[in-house]
Amino acid sequence: MQTETTPAQADVSELDLVRQCQAGQTEAFDQLVTRYRTRVFAMIYNMVHNEQDAWDLAQESFVKAWKSIGRFRGKSSFYTWIYRIVMNVTIDWLRKRQVKAGGAEFDDAIQLKDIDPASKTVPKADPLPHQRLERQEIRARIDHAISQLSPEHRAVILMKEIEEMQYHEIAESLGCSIGTVMSRLFYARKKLQNSLRDVYENV
Repeated sequence: MQTETTPAQADVSELDLVRQCQAGQTEAFDQLVTRYRTRVFAMIYNMVHNEQDAWDLAQESFVKAWKSIGRFRGKSSFYTWIYRIVMNVTIDWLRKRQVKAGGAEFDDAIQLKDIDPASKTVPKADPLPHQRLERQEIRARIDHAISQLSPEHRAVILMKEIEEMQYHEIAESLGCSIGTVMSRLFYARKKLQNSLRDVYENV
């Protein structure tokens, strides 16, 4: 996990910082924010595709984390714990926008026996110089296709494919079962594969 820490800060364990936060030390929370703000921002940005909105949602997430830090019991890592807060804040925000735009929700009722956990979401291409423009166009297509997913399905795709999180980590972060994660991931992958069928056929 990539974090932003100075050598001095790296000597302080995550759990020690959390305990200091629970004792009311705001400086300790500042260190936790510094460690994770870039990764939190990147995840939110991949969900909302707007820099200002991503920073606003990141700030809201950290504020909620500070207010709730007393309830952290150490059953998971701090990052997994705050990730759940980040996802709740971001998904709620996206749902509100979706309702205003008249967007449709998606059904998670997928047969788990049909799920291939090893299947890939998007095709990967070698970064050859003469393919840069084509890859930019493909990237734009992929980003647009992901943006058409429901917030819940968008979250699991990004957490699995970009963050490379394990099923149990995603489930813990989203507060749902592993089966639900697999179902959402299967549905999201099918939607993306249908939207990007011509891309798959040409790689």
